[in-house]
Amino acid sequence: MPIPSRVLGAGVNSLATVSICGDGVTSLVAAGTTAATALQLKFVYNQVATTAASSGVKLPTTETGELIVVANDGANSLTVYPQTGSTIDGVSSVSIATTKRAFFIAVSLTAWVSILGA
Repeated sequence: MPIPSRVLGAGVNSLATVSICGDGVTSLVAAGTTAATALQLKFVYNQVATTAASSGVKLPTTETGELIVVANDGANSLTVYPQTGSTIDGVSSVSIATTKRAFFIAVSLTAWVSILGA
């Protein structure tokens, strides 16, 4: 994902810009069928293009205030897992239907809340 030129144009260096605006990746392929084998997410904005049945992704380590966006553009529902010791909405995983998006917000060092798109 390109760095927004409006931020760079304001004199902010590229590393700080990523910290402010986030970074992203497209065309991810979901993997595994458990938290241990799911694809580890590394970016703020994550577009998953391929979702085999029961496949999933894992959120990064929870940092209070962090925001992660996951878009499921695959053919099947996508399972999203937290890191070991953390939860999403009080449970061990959530599902994103095909063509839907979700925001994940870290509200503590062990808890994410999700906002699923309609």
